[in-house]
Amino acid sequence: MLSARYFNAAGEPGDAVQLPQELFDGVVNDAVLHQVIKAHLANKRQGTAATKTRGMVSGGNNKVWRQKGTGRARQGSIRAPHWRGGGIVFGPSPRSYHQDVPRKVKALARRSAFNVRALADQVTVLERFDLDAPKTRRVAELLGKIGVADKKVLVLTDGIHNPLFLSVRNLQNVRVLPFREASAYDVMTANQLVIESAALQSVGAGAEKEETVNA
Repeated sequence: MLSARYFNAAGEPGDAVQLPQELFDGVVNDAVLHQVIKAHLANKRQGTAATKTRGMVSGGNNKVWRQKGTGRARQGSIRAPHWRGGGIVFGPSPRSYHQDVPRKVKALARRSAFNVRALADQVTVLERFDLDAPKTRRVAELLGKIGVADKKVLVLTDGIHNPLFLSVRNLQNVRVLPFREASAYDVMTANQLVIESAALQSVGAGAEKEETVNA
């Protein structure tokens, strides 16, 4: 089983903890991880880029000059693509870049992303974030104690934690998400994961509940 460093709420180190086998099984599927992240980036594209063809540009209804006898090359319109102010050839037009990914493929990619971070020793388990009100300095000091202050950190909490979310708004390289909402893209764009202990316990509880239902 994979393990991770453990710290209490005050930032004091403790014994390493075993990561739940249901999520951290040590298997990384690179192909699925690439597919899901590529689809995530594609789905973020607006697809609103557009240019005008020669049929959309105003003007140019008349032939520029007569066909023969001028000594110049024949021209049909001042809005032809090779004229200044003319239409664009093969330019972009509004389209959708959306890519559908099956739910189970997303789950496999998410599990692979967590395994990548765990195998690289980039997962830290924290007992809890003891905050009753937004305190940016306290959070920065805590991240410094556990040795991740100089890294791009993704903090995964057990549910929504508003005081913590408000505390890290001014910390450039720190992001907070509920554990269940973190995608493979979120995990892979961070250099270090800091996970609340209760969030990992919910993973095991959820797996046991699913086994009971399936039985």
